[in-house]
Amino acid sequence: MSQPRLSIARIATDTPMGAQAYEAQVIARAAEAMGPAWSVRELVFRSMRSPLPGNRRLPLGKVARAPASVRRALGRTLFRGDTVSHRTSLELPPSPHADVITLHDVVAWRFADESAPVPAAIHEARRASAVICVSEFTANEAVEFLGVQNPHVVPNGVDPRYLDARPLGTEQLSPLGLNRPYVLHAGGAAARKNLPALAEAWPRVHRERPDWVLALAGPAHPTRTSLFEGMPGTVLLGRLPDELMPGVMASASVVVVPSVYEGFGLPVLEAMAAGVPVVAANTSSLPEVASGHALLVEPTGSAMAAGLIDATSPGSLLARSTGSARAHAAEFTWERSAQGHAAVWASLL
Repeated sequence: MSQPRLSIARIATDTPMGAQAYEAQVIARAAEAMGPAWSVRELVFRSMRSPLPGNRRLPLGKVARAPASVRRALGRTLFRGDTVSHRTSLELPPSPHADVITLHDVVAWRFADESAPVPAAIHEARRASAVICVSEFTANEAVEFLGVQNPHVVPNGVDPRYLDARPLGTEQLSPLGLNRPYVLHAGGAAARKNLPALAEAWPRVHRERPDWVLALAGPAHPTRTSLFEGMPGTVLLGRLPDELMPGVMASASVVVVPSVYEGFGLPVLEAMAAGVPVVAANTSSLPEVASGHALLVEPTGSAMAAGLIDATSPGSLLARSTGSARAHAAEFTWERSAQGHAAVWASLL
């Protein structure tokens, strides 16, 4: 029998976020997790004229919109010779072999401002050999919303740099406009991120904590800009280099995650790993990931303001419990995640 082969396929992007961190970490560990009996290859797809690095080109927009029969035919070519094929993006076509997909969430179907859903994705998810979900919450969404049978839950890991992070010095924080204690929000600005509620909350917090700043890190977005530009006590950091983020997070006094919907909620885990208290919305996957180690509030402006005022109070109980939160976060390793993926892949041989 020839050596079994695993292909892991992803789409190149110039604005990597949480999903891309997942891809990079799992792919980097896949060969070791599978052992020498398997060969592992990475397929990086980009559009026909994209300057991004990769090893395959596709008209990605057309492929995403193509009928299921066309996508199946294309998959037979792209994944020829595979034993197991893992698609980390639903835009890519299905493999005719053991077809595995990652499901981070179902936001494409639930939120109009997210990327449009792939028309064939629900059908393909139901037919897949395995669906890997990053949380129990997403697994329930897969079953109840998409009709997937028996999804596998394999949680994300936390980048070790957050566990090792130390607060930055004044010489690194001052150029960012961070000269005072700050609350950090790190992430996107889509509707599900619930930034209007944070914008409603912050003026009340700032009245109580005039020496504090709300720092917002993330790619430029008109919603974030319109909500916070010029608001007293706020700093728009833009997208910061990945290597700087652990230090920026470790330097924060509190991290706030107001989202109404997250498939996992990596900033919660990263903040806990860095030893920073977390105030998060009591929604979707966030209570599952926090597991009692964050202050959970309703996703409203008034509840968020009350939570942030509580978390920034001298002697806050939340601030005193960061040790146990950090220990909880340390259990989420990418090695464990890769092993979980490997168990699913190997079961399909």
